[in-house]
Amino acid sequence: MTELKILGVWSSPFVYRVIWALKHKGVNYEYIEEEDLFNNKSELLLQSNPVKKKVPVLIHGGKSIAESAVILEYIEETWLQDPLLPQDPYERAMARFWIKFGEDKAVTFFAISRAVGEDLEKTTKECKELLQILEKHGLGKKKFFGGEEIGMTDLALGSIACWLEIFEEVVGVKLIEPASSPRLHQWIQNFKKDPLIKDNFPNRQKLISFFKHRREAIVAAAKAL
Repeated sequence: MTELKILGVWSSPFVYRVIWALKHKGVNYEYIEEEDLFNNKSELLLQSNPVKKKVPVLIHGGKSIAESAVILEYIEETWLQDPLLPQDPYERAMARFWIKFGEDKAVTFFAISRAVGEDLEKTTKECKELLQILEKHGLGKKKFFGGEEIGMTDLALGSIACWLEIFEEVVGVKLIEPASSPRLHQWIQNFKKDPLIKDNFPNRQKLISFFKHRREAIVAAAKAL
């Protein structure tokens, strides 16, 4: 069998997109944890992704693929069983549109965990506006973005949604509420309950502790200025 490896870090939603996609398709792989991504990147990571030096990286038969959205497409085209994209060309295009939307806006969603003061108010407002776009135009009345079953758009956006819940607790803000975002709220519940996600998700308390520690350092630095 051709060698397949994932280089990742346990706390990254972008790494979990790749894990979920391979699990969905029933593909075995070796997971390699990058022990100190910020201070001491491994030689394997630097060799595998010399341009961006980030995870995730998929190594298949000695060839490296970087960027989680690109990796998802590669997985879909390499292992044809249990497709993650619709067969209809228009539906496939729409799936890719919302994946691209998530990619473009991810920096705003994840900025919430680092924002303080007026920047926090501004970022919270921007996040809520983006979530309303997904609520009104993206999900519609479907159970998942992919229809009745989880698809590639769900994996791409679901990683953001699940981590947003962690950031809400760490920062003390509320972004997704049943009253203002009923469809998104229900979609997140459906997503988290699916065995594919539920059985392959990092420990929630460990994630909260990790991001709390990072945020405390950011707040302390901001106060020292």
